[in-house]
Amino acid sequence: MTTESLEGKVAIVTGAGRGLGRAMAEALAEAGAAVTVAARTESELDSFVDEVKSAGGAALACPTDVTDESSVERMVTATVDTFGRVDILVNNSGIVATSPLVDQSAQEWDRVIATNLRGTFLATRAAGRHLVAQGSGKVINIASNFALQGIARHAAYSASKAAILGFTRSMAVEWAPHGVQVNALAPGYFATALNADVHGDPDMLARVVRAIPARRMGSPDELKPWLLLLAGSASDFMTGEFIVIDGGQSVR
Repeated sequence: MTTESLEGKVAIVTGAGRGLGRAMAEALAEAGAAVTVAARTESELDSFVDEVKSAGGAALACPTDVTDESSVERMVTATVDTFGRVDILVNNSGIVATSPLVDQSAQEWDRVIATNLRGTFLATRAAGRHLVAQGSGKVINIASNFALQGIARHAAYSASKAAILGFTRSMAVEWAPHGVQVNALAPGYFATALNADVHGDPDMLARVVRAIPARRMGSPDELKPWLLLLAGSASDFMTGEFIVIDGGQSVR
């Protein structure tokens, strides 16, 4: 897959401190975009910015709580103030809660929904004002293959990711007349910190891998080309869609 240059474009990636978020921010920077990286852990963001700047790129660290409206608004304002515009938003912030529903507290449920779904709404709304006004832009929501299949002990996470697919379709229709495309990526199991409990436990890893037809977890680098497809002009006539990257787990 040929990588399109994103020179002159400005991107925001939430949940960019580690894992898939960091990998996607790296892909955008490598393609030439100026990148605002947002997460709660400032030290992780600073290290990314240092790496990008040392390679001759442009990046901004913006500590952000995606569940907080004012924090998200500051993130977008800082991006526009620093780079003059925003063209690409990657809604990646997300958390997982693993427990039987009968034992799950309302607070834990609310925390997952607030981070995964409310955070996507707040960031999309804040960045969307600029995208709609300029008549162009890309919103890329990170869902999950868990939105497409029943997974025990993951009710809150699965519900939040399924809702993101519905949100993606709705916003795609609403913003298509304004030249803004809204699509989603739905990753499966990738070898990241989010899944450390899996790839750090040989027995659990073996059980997970048995459920994946490809018989392995994904590498963050395997997500980058699909992100760049949705971030570039090749997807200008594609909106409201989602791409599943899970080694066949959701279709077995």
